[in-house]
Amino acid sequence: MQAYTYNPYSILGKSILITGASSGIGRATAVECSKLGAKLILNGRNEVRLKETFFMLDGQGHMIIPADLTNEDELKQLVDSLPLMDGIVCNAGISKTAPISFFKREDMEQVFDVNVFSIALLLKYILKKKRMKNPSSIVMTSSVGGVFNVSPGNGIYSMSKCALDAYMRTTALELSSKGIRCNSVNPGMTWTKLITDGSLTDEQLQEDMNRYPLKRYGDPKDIALAIIYLLSDASSWVTGTSLKIDGGFSLVR
Repeated sequence: MQAYTYNPYSILGKSILITGASSGIGRATAVECSKLGAKLILNGRNEVRLKETFFMLDGQGHMIIPADLTNEDELKQLVDSLPLMDGIVCNAGISKTAPISFFKREDMEQVFDVNVFSIALLLKYILKKKRMKNPSSIVMTSSVGGVFNVSPGNGIYSMSKCALDAYMRTTALELSSKGIRCNSVNPGMTWTKLITDGSLTDEQLQEDMNRYPLKRYGDPKDIALAIIYLLSDASSWVTGTSLKIDGGFSLVR
């Protein structure tokens, strides 16, 4: 019986940095990438949770580098520790919910610092240190929020994700000559700590899920597998793209 080994979606042996790898989509991406033979560098602020992710990984040769990417000194130290890489998953992100009349400058600065500025500076220093291969791939975790639809009270988060998507497209254009692709994944509601923090009741969550054509929220693994596609050679002609992954929600909004 013939064995079929052709797999353009393979990331076997690829060296990949994943930020925000201590939970949620970042953790799921790390676990799935390890199953497919990638060598991972895990980053997050919480070293305890980062080690939890590390011990969930298949294979060997992985490493963890705890660092707060909003601290430029720690960010530079992280970059100095990185090997030559095939891929980066910029996944760290936070959210703040507030109506427009209750916006606070400190909340906006905090969200943009994590969701936008830290990513821009991370890539700046990685490029200066020439840590990316040619070819290679960058994937940013964005959102449908702001980019494809809006909702009351979600203005600060939505603004940051629109900014991130704009930066992604600029990065894709500027780095194309270096063989570096850049794309984003744009999830709808996904079961992460951003929606399990107690701000919504079970009844509210169930009512919201019923508005999705597929009648469920996303699982972090759903997003992780899309990220793997964008990291793999199967997407070698895909750059500057916002990949919507929302269970059909945008069809009925």
